[in-house]
Amino acid sequence: MRVMSNFYKEEGKMAAEFKYDIVKAFGNVSDNENGWIKEVNLSSWNDREPVYDIRVWQEGHEKLGKGITLTETEIKNLKELLNKMDI
Repeated sequence: MRVMSNFYKEEGKMAAEFKYDIVKAFGNVSDNENGWIKEVNLSSWNDREPVYDIRVWQEGHEKLGKGITLTETEIKNLKELLNKMDI
């Protein structure tokens, strides 16, 4: 379990602090040449109920990039869609 705090920037200035807890790490989707890793995790944001999270992280989870969060129902629907794809 990892709990970290971070700040985000809003229009070039520091805005609010937020906390995240990576409850369970499922694995990496890809590695970027500049050290950023796209991961799938079960994460809690600001002490809320954990959600499935797909986003890029700098190694060590010091910095994070944009991502998407999905509820359990949404991740199940996505899994069904991916299973139907012919790729």
